Amino acid sequence: MIKIRRILLLFVLVLLALSIATGAQAQGKSITVLTIKGTINPVLIDYVERGIEDAEERGAEAVIIQLDTPGGLDTAMRDIIQHMVNSEVPVVVFVSPSGARAASAGVFITMAAHVAVMAPNTAIGAAHPVAVGEDGESAMSETMEEKVLNDAAAYIRSIAEGHGRNVEWAERAVRESVSATEREALELNVIDMIASDLDTLITQLDGWQVTMLDGEVVTIETSNATIADFPMTAIESFLYAIADPNIAYILLSIATLGIMAEIFNPGLIFPGVVGGICLLLAFYSLGMLPVNYAGILLIVLAVGLFIGEVLTTTFGIFTAGGVVSLVIGSLILFQGASPVFRIDPWLIATVTIILAGVLAFIIHRAVTAHRRQARTGREELVGKTALVKVSLKPEGTVFFKGERWRAVSEEKDIKTGEEVIIDSVDGLVLHVSRKPQSKQ
Repeated sequence: MIKIRRILLLFVLVLLALSIATGAQAQGKSITVLTIKGTINPVLIDYVERGIEDAEERGAEAVIIQLDTPGGLDTAMRDIIQHMVNSEVPVVVFVSPSGARAASAGVFITMAAHVAVMAPNTAIGAAHPVAVGEDGESAMSETMEEKVLNDAAAYIRSIAEGHGRNVEWAERAVRESVSATEREALELNVIDMIASDLDTLITQLDGWQVTMLDGEVVTIETSNATIADFPMTAIESFLYAIADPNIAYILLSIATLGIMAEIFNPGLIFPGVVGGICLLLAFYSLGMLPVNYAGILLIVLAVGLFIGEVLTTTFGIFTAGGVVSLVIGSLILFQGASPVFRIDPWLIATVTIILAGVLAFIIHRAVTAHRRQARTGREELVGKTALVKVSLKPEGTVFFKGERWRAVSEEKDIKTGEEVIIDSVDGLVLHVSRKPQSKQ
């Protein structure tokens, strides 16, 4: 009994110690760290929102967003900035590691931070809206181009003014696509500091004062603060990975192959299932990207022409048209968008070669199958010799080219082992007669 009491007492003390340690840790200072590496797309909106909310609930000193991006979608960028501006804890954007960049949409996000920081050997700038038509291929009118450009310039001016940063440089980054290194950005008052790594940044942030949206001045205290990494969930990571032009194109290609294989070989099931799943994922991915619908229609037309080539005899006309339609559709699928939303030309060439090769194989198989069918039709059976397996009285069974057939004979009795001649075919029944004996 005494031993049981001691065990229970020890258990209670352990629980109490864990509770005290947990409480102390919860009351301690912490910093939430998010990582954005890649294009700015809608998946990041929920990720940034969750990270900021988590920091607010834990009373974190700050949220640090480690940023490395070539740019992305304007709508996603604006939603992310809204979450940053309305955050109850200071948001620090750290362009890192060395070699990273904050281009296009990344410029807006960096300048919207309460504290903007860059690592050595990084760059910021080139925020001109590419969709306006830098390459001269945009379908927008000059008036619309000017409206979009003026809107982006006004937005970044507002962001820069709100954080006391260089308004003139910010507008030039939009209108003239200027860029700056970390040293130049610091001298131009585009960023607040340079830090070699995350630990150095946290040390430099200690005692830094920022002004929140409501005008409250907050002092960031990072001394002895714990770092709380806030990674994406598995689903977010997967969705973010497939929201890439090249991945979307690969998914669309696999979907095309799977569905074509199922159409030409009904009952295989597996290609159809894989193709259907990839098609839905491709739709999701394309929905996250600035898609040119003319490109999608041309790719759909290419698939239709490929199917038509197999089902009809066009002597390669549909195939040639399908290849041309596929290549053009692939090239313009993201036409007018930022270069980060362009499909790799080598990927387009590879997919086109694979699809053409698969189509050629399917056509070859189809032609071979049609030829076999002609050889095993009624024309092949009539006049041929079969072997009696079950005596004909007058019905029985004969054996012809590895198959058993039900047979009927007009003669009274033909015994097993005798040879007969196939006179006619009635469905699956052969009408036969005894094979004449050869004269000696």
